[in-house]
Amino acid sequence: REKTLQLSLQVESMLNFAEENRRLQELLDFKRKTNLKIVPTRIVNKGIQPNLLSIIIDVGTDDNVHPNQPVLTSKGIIGKTIETGKNASIVQLISDVNYRLSVRIFPSGATGILRWLGDNQAQIREVQKNVDINIGDKIITSGFSKIYPAGLPVGKVAGVYDERGSFQKIVHAILHNDMSSFQYVFVIIEESNEME
Repeated sequence: REKTLQLSLQVESMLNFAEENRRLQELLDFKRKTNLKIVPTRIVNKGIQPNLLSIIIDVGTDDNVHPNQPVLTSKGIIGKTIETGKNASIVQLISDVNYRLSVRIFPSGATGILRWLGDNQAQIREVQKNVDINIGDKIITSGFSKIYPAGLPVGKVAGVYDERGSFQKIVHAILHNDMSSFQYVFVIIEESNEME
């Protein structure tokens, strides 16, 4: 029985290593393919503030990470840095009730403001009513923000509803990231000579 238990634990350990290896390979492929200047990081803790959904990552000012820099996985945006120390930073997650993100729906080009609904779903408001939007359309960052460059993946359209008596639509979205299951993320580093 002892031998069976040992072998069972070894198999479980190998399966965990294989899954972690797959995730790290996915991140490495993303880092190779992207033109963005990014810093890879590991999540070391879930948020400690009761009024803010956040995570703590193991990079900070020593790694050229500062407040208000985008944080993403290979699948898309998960939040932004809000506070940085020398070797750690706090990231406000897209799933925080106070988080807002300016997005563009592709291919129509419609823009709106995304906010979290729960259960990996979000809502986009302030979308013009006369724009043609379909289920499955891609949602990306709009580029209207000083924080997020245009074109970063966010999610896809899951439903479109007309707001009665308004000139706007409400768009329901499914986010690419499962907000409860990532361990490694990237921080997009701002270039100091971006304007040159």
